[in-house]
Amino acid sequence: MPRNQAQRMVFALITVLITVHAYVFYSLYVVNGDALMQHTQTTGVLAAIEAQGGVMVFGSMIPLWALILIEFALAYTLEMLMGSPCSFRLACKVFDPRQVHPVLFESAIICATVGLMCPAMSFLAAWMYYPYYAGFNLLTLLANWLELVCYNFPFAFFTQLFFIQPLVRTLFKLIYRKDIARQKELREREEKRLAAEKAAAERKAARQAIAVSGKLNATSSRSAGKKGKKRS
Repeated sequence: MPRNQAQRMVFALITVLITVHAYVFYSLYVVNGDALMQHTQTTGVLAAIEAQGGVMVFGSMIPLWALILIEFALAYTLEMLMGSPCSFRLACKVFDPRQVHPVLFESAIICATVGLMCPAMSFLAAWMYYPYYAGFNLLTLLANWLELVCYNFPFAFFTQLFFIQPLVRTLFKLIYRKDIARQKELREREEKRLAAEKAAAERKAARQAIAVSGKLNATSSRSAGKKGKKRS
């Protein structure tokens, strides 16, 4: 897991970079692919996008690469301002990261991130892909938002939990493998130091207990001797 702000920014960058391309593919090919091909009378999604002059965003056609850049900028901003910090706080309300298994805690963070980012990005997408040429209606916008959430949430949950986040964590460990190894070594040294201090404290307590026991035995022996002299 990231330890500082720079690592959090890199982690979010890798996550958003993979996620945006996955979502653009899912939206254009899986959700809207058939409609695009039928509308343009083509046999491929890319051919359909080229035939209509791009992708409709904010009521005008823009190239596919521009769409990816716009979604990347929006997603990265949301991830840094809301997704990453809020998901960590939500996970900490349910689990203690110092006591629970790391895999369970990371899964809680992923679920919280999906629960926050999916509705937020779907809301932005509802504004971006709204058919402004037909006029604007708030109820239609909200209905489109709900439809996008229903489409995107299952895809977001399963891809983030089982594909994207494991891949991101693997890439992150490769990039920061030296730092991770150094932190692991420091943790091991700290654990050894604490174990040595605990063992030393236990030995000291044992010696003190033996000394106290010896004093008690000596005192009881002297008391018994005095009583024996008085009886004699």
